[in-house]
Amino acid sequence: MPYMLISTQIRLENGPTNVGDEHSDPAVMSYLGARKKTMLGNNFSEYQVDDPPRLVLDKLEKMGFRVLSMTGVGQTLVWCLHKENE
Repeated sequence: MPYMLISTQIRLENGPTNVGDEHSDPAVMSYLGARKKTMLGNNFSEYQVDDPPRLVLDKLEKMGFRVLSMTGVGQTLVWCLHKENE
């Protein structure tokens, strides 16, 4: 899984942080301490951690991920990360 999106709501920049979708690498999600959740009304699941984005980004950097871009979409902050294939 070379690409990853993480996001949080602007008013929740201290957490929780969404760290992946239902197809994310279970080993990475376990390392982050993420829990799989399905929000009421959605037909998909996503992973979430209680940590703020800064801590999540620090953990992912230790795994070899690098931030490619960051943007705000409405009230949501989104980071796109990439990890080189070994």
